[in-house]
Amino acid sequence: MKKIFKTIFILLTLISCEDVIDVDVNNAEPRLVIDASIHWIKGTNGNTQLIQLSLTAPYFDDSIPPATGANVAISDSNNNTFNFIEEATTGIYKNENFIPVIGEIYNLNILYNNETYIATETMTPVVPIESIEQKNDGGFSGEEIEIKAFYTDPENIENYYLFEFLDLDRNSSTLEVYDDEFTDGNQIFAFYSDEDLETGDLLLIRNSGISKRTYEFLHILLQQNDEDSGDPFETQPATVRGNCINQTNPDNFPLGYFRVSETDVFTYTVE
Repeated sequence: MKKIFKTIFILLTLISCEDVIDVDVNNAEPRLVIDASIHWIKGTNGNTQLIQLSLTAPYFDDSIPPATGANVAISDSNNNTFNFIEEATTGIYKNENFIPVIGEIYNLNILYNNETYIATETMTPVVPIESIEQKNDGGFSGEEIEIKAFYTDPENIENYYLFEFLDLDRNSSTLEVYDDEFTDGNQIFAFYSDEDLETGDLLLIRNSGISKRTYEFLHILLQQNDEDSGDPFETQPATVRGNCINQTNPDNFPLGYFRVSETDVFTYTVE
């Protein structure tokens, strides 16, 4: 009965409202957004890495302002410091001599607007993607293309994975996170399906090893952004904080995350 009432209420609202409504949204002070995802792609030296810094913007703004003029560096336990230099005024900071080591602890340090932001992560290994299986009669309609990316989880080791499915033809991406609580030591698969996926689409599938903390952060974040889970009447999600801390002014906390992952990449053309 409640669902019927909600449906009638929404329909009546859509039918009866004809006037343009101006929504007054409170504008908060911009916060720093840190996208510091360090990928060591299997088979490469991993020397070239990028970090992107931006600022939060009002809800109805179409553009995302870059955070320019920051000092960005990552250090390791061997006293190596890798400075990231901004490319023009893009908010994209680049380093070309990074040294990735499995199990190494890395410390991120960002100085922006006279405030220091820090974070710590460990380089996490990952197993390779072994094969891809495609099914053309999936979904509720029986007409969706489904993709399974198979990998073998190491036995007696706690593992967490981030899978990224990037459709290069449609410039779209889907993220999924997995743990091995019930699949330890077995061959398992990551699953991807999209009603717009078509034969000939080029997929870039990336599997990254992540820490337990990163898994928990991404799991909550993906749940909040699940289009199938929400409705107009549910409580708005809370801000999910990452592992980056404003050491100078804790109340002015940043958004985003710092992670350091070994990553396996598999390119697949949809059949």
